[in-house]
Amino acid sequence: MKKITIIAGLAILLVGAMGCEKKDGIDDDLSFLNTATTANNNKIFDISNDNSGNVKITPTGEGAASYLVAYGHGTGAGASAIVMPGNSTTHSYPEGTYTVSITSKSVSAQESTATYPLQLVYRAPENISVTTTKEAHLLKVKATALYAASYLVYFGDVVGEAGTPLATAAEVSHTYAAPGVYNVKVVALSGGAAKSETTTPVTIFDPFGFPITFDQATVDYFFGTFGDGQQFAKVANPDATGLNTSANVGKFTRGNQGWSGTYSPLNLPVDMAIGNKVRVLAYNPDPALVGKMLNVELEAGTVANGIAILKTAFTTSGAWEELVFDFSTIAAIPATAKFNQLVLRFNDATDGAGAVIYVDNFRLTN
Repeated sequence: MKKITIIAGLAILLVGAMGCEKKDGIDDDLSFLNTATTANNNKIFDISNDNSGNVKITPTGEGAASYLVAYGHGTGAGASAIVMPGNSTTHSYPEGTYTVSITSKSVSAQESTATYPLQLVYRAPENISVTTTKEAHLLKVKATALYAASYLVYFGDVVGEAGTPLATAAEVSHTYAAPGVYNVKVVALSGGAAKSETTTPVTIFDPFGFPITFDQATVDYFFGTFGDGQQFAKVANPDATGLNTSANVGKFTRGNQGWSGTYSPLNLPVDMAIGNKVRVLAYNPDPALVGKMLNVELEAGTVANGIAILKTAFTTSGAWEELVFDFSTIAAIPATAKFNQLVLRFNDATDGAGAVIYVDNFRLTN
């Protein structure tokens, strides 16, 4: 028993002695942390080229525990940021020249500060696209461009005109005093000194509405068509005699389908308070079309379904005649009703293309 006890004691002493040995290269002296510094401090500027002004700043160096980046722009909390090693911070700058200050702090709280110049130059906007919408003398303008922060719109009707500001994705409008052709200039602004511009000629017409005579150069007589083969055009009067000696008239060429026709949005609505009879001068060159009916349809109205339709037949050929459409015969139309679109159809009872008639001098009377 004594022999075993002695051996156990020697083993304990041996283990204790081994535990007190120091390995090569290991030192418990941490005093160097009190004097640690940073070195080779620098920065990386990643400057965006989309005129956002965003600059990504990445501090670099050796021995830094953190960095304080002062942007050289702005005030308060947003004027600087603390960045850990390997990370970045982003700041948005207006166009200009700045001084960025980066302070490197070591684990011993030793600090080293360096400054770096930064210059932001915005690029000129590209690919300007202008969209205009006209309604008589009213013009609406939208614009898009790459790298544009905003726009200025010059409507071209005032000497020494100051540009009208236009924000991205917004719209501005202008009312012209008179019809004519105007050069609308749009200047795309970068947000800095660079800018680009484009000019678009725009023709402004007088309001389109009754009476419709086809003889006013300042009116855009728009007659859109629907149906295969349907056509409408302003042409010279084919027979300037009798009831109609005007120079120009409208030529209606029937499409393939019975429902073919024309449509005309009106700047000036048909107002039943002014008159409830639509009178039209009409010319039929073909005796076979006598008895065939012209439809005058008023749409986009204030009545229940917004539509009022009347039909009147041709009674002759080879001479101008007046066709009357008396909307007072439709009891559902109140005296105050208004309609914003005129639709014409001819001989809608059958299919078959090619029939030609002429119309002129649409008037609204009692």
